Amino acid sequence: MTLSTPTLNPPIRTLLGPGPSDIHPRVLQAIGKNTVGHLDPYYLQLMDNSQKMLRALFRTENRMTFSVSATGSAGMEATVVNLIEPGDSMIVCVNGVFGARMCDVAERAGAKVTKVERPWGEVFTPDDLKDALAQAKPKVVGIVMAETSTGAWQPIEEISQLVHDSGAMLLVDAVTALGGVPVEVDKWGIDAIYSGTQKCLSCPPGLAPVSFNDRAMASILSRKTKVQSWYLDVTMLASYWGSDRVYHHTAPINMSYALYEALQVIHEEGLDRCFARHMLNHQALKAGLSALGIEYAAQEGHQLPMLNAVRVPEGVDDARVRGDLLNRFGIEIGSGLGAFKGKVWRIGLMGYGSRAANVLLFLSALEQLLAEQGYKFDHGASIAAATARYSESR
Repeated sequence: MTLSTPTLNPPIRTLLGPGPSDIHPRVLQAIGKNTVGHLDPYYLQLMDNSQKMLRALFRTENRMTFSVSATGSAGMEATVVNLIEPGDSMIVCVNGVFGARMCDVAERAGAKVTKVERPWGEVFTPDDLKDALAQAKPKVVGIVMAETSTGAWQPIEEISQLVHDSGAMLLVDAVTALGGVPVEVDKWGIDAIYSGTQKCLSCPPGLAPVSFNDRAMASILSRKTKVQSWYLDVTMLASYWGSDRVYHHTAPINMSYALYEALQVIHEEGLDRCFARHMLNHQALKAGLSALGIEYAAQEGHQLPMLNAVRVPEGVDDARVRGDLLNRFGIEIGSGLGAFKGKVWRIGLMGYGSRAANVLLFLSALEQLLAEQGYKFDHGASIAAATARYSESR
């Protein structure tokens, strides 16, 4: 039987949604290089160098820093199932979709979960956790640093101090944060952290950078029960990523090339310059949207530079704008999730996608589509405001 299937020819998109982000051209080239074996000396050396670059990006000296061979959600699961044994108490901070997901993962691992909640778009303060810490006496406290569903940027350092004073370990979701804003694992005392490759690293989805400090590893190595997941068991992964290189699974070789190149790109730019670039493009976008009367959904002073969650203007058809952006301009942005469904647009300026050209392209297209729906604004105002912000930075 002869199969008739279309030729693979993906459309060209400008990915300005919550992820995946646009892939850096050097990363696309890297993923197509010759495949070697997962125990080949060349690949083992690449693993070592990738670990060095990941440690520098996480700003940590943690020996157990590596990439899980799966997407960011597997990073969440890997950290939770290794730290949690059935019956352990865990507090999870929920102010959006991904805090809620962490609750689900923890419950499936057998944790007794205490949920501490804030309204969507807001962040947590130490006062929000004091009572729960005293009552639940948790082994682990989980919190999302960059809540992709709301655009809220969670401060970590003060909460970390409070968590450690209570005797608990701190687990941080940095899926959207890593590579876009400073992540200070050692300085903030983060015990375990996970991320993903498809956001600010400008790499395809498929790997989940994680890091465990010595305290977390001591807890894992003293478990009374086996880790729930064989594939994500850090006690075995440590032997593969450590000096012994004991076979555990067949690593995704070419994705590892992609991550290696993505990390090189970030470090060549320099972390401080990378973070400043994300902030400047966020400020230009915010100025442009403000000129159109469009407001942010996240708490003022805690708005992520790489994930801009903004309120859909009154009377504007959310789905029609997103559909026209995609079909007519090749621009993808994200819709609202959960409590924000139909109320919010999520505009990503992540990694390679965080460029002035993308900000101005998006604002120009948005102005045209808003005008077609009869939304009233000063034409050209968003471009002028964004351009003025860029001019200030010169």
